[in-house]
Amino acid sequence: MTDGDLLERLRDSVLERGEPATPAQVLELLRIPDAALSELLELAHQVRMRWCGPEVEVEGIVSLKTGGCPEDCHFCSQSGLFASPVRSAWLDIPALVEAAKQTAKTGATEFCIVAAVRGPDERLMAQVAAGINAIKDAVDINIACSLGMLTREQVDALAAMGVHRYNHNLETARSYFPEVVTTHTWQERWETLRMVRDAGMEVCCGGIIGMGESLEQRAEFVSQLAELQPDEVPLNFLNPRPGTPFADRELLSGPEALRAVAAFRLALPRAVLRFAGGREVTLGDLGARRGLLSGINAMIIGNYLTTLGRSAEADINLLSELAMPIKALSKTI
Repeated sequence: MTDGDLLERLRDSVLERGEPATPAQVLELLRIPDAALSELLELAHQVRMRWCGPEVEVEGIVSLKTGGCPEDCHFCSQSGLFASPVRSAWLDIPALVEAAKQTAKTGATEFCIVAAVRGPDERLMAQVAAGINAIKDAVDINIACSLGMLTREQVDALAAMGVHRYNHNLETARSYFPEVVTTHTWQERWETLRMVRDAGMEVCCGGIIGMGESLEQRAEFVSQLAELQPDEVPLNFLNPRPGTPFADRELLSGPEALRAVAAFRLALPRAVLRFAGGREVTLGDLGARRGLLSGINAMIIGNYLTTLGRSAEADINLLSELAMPIKALSKTI
């Protein structure tokens, strides 16, 4: 089958009928040559517009507890096991509220509280509860959390606090996960996500592309996400951090990154597909524009947890230029 035949079939199945691309088709998309890339990206954009619409969900994130994590995720400079320059620190409640206010001023409707931990202890859960109450008293914004692996009791507690969405990334394909993390398993992450779904919170789950996985494993990862059916999928591209085991990995090329964006969109036609860390270094200044025209319908704006992003103003201005409205605030559960 030629590239044209593949795209024509996907135009019929995904664009017209909303049927996700199969794992075999995803692998073909990841292998599609540069000559057919523009046509693929256009199809991905059409799928996004057809099944998600023109709105873009904008989110800001802040780290409540930074660094000192006991896990050995090889890409992460917040691990306390690596000689990275990131040091352990806590954010107080007034600073957390101020970050939420500044996020809302940009037009963002999502604010995610993140902590570098294996899972939350009593102190962290109490800090999150106090932070959520203070934010709700000060600003109208959806609150998401990313606090690592959870127990059933913690899941229920976060749902009761009104957490709108919970982020816990699978990071990569199950078959490649042991090359990335050794201190916990892929299945442990999956179990947290299952409990989050059962509790009624929205599931946010994605990963990092370009950590050394094969194209087959990248396709495997997409199919595993499709099985999970997350509401949101954050797409990160490896930005090698000093002091981590992946510090010397090469950046993904721009075309390869865009092929991944399009493949994710065609496999997850109705999901919120969010540009996250690494897009600036992988795709350069045109990355935001190209991604939004290739299947992306959400963005993290401003800085990330330990790396710099584009300015919020630049991304908001781009959305206006592309006539893509910011998604309106939805009610929390």
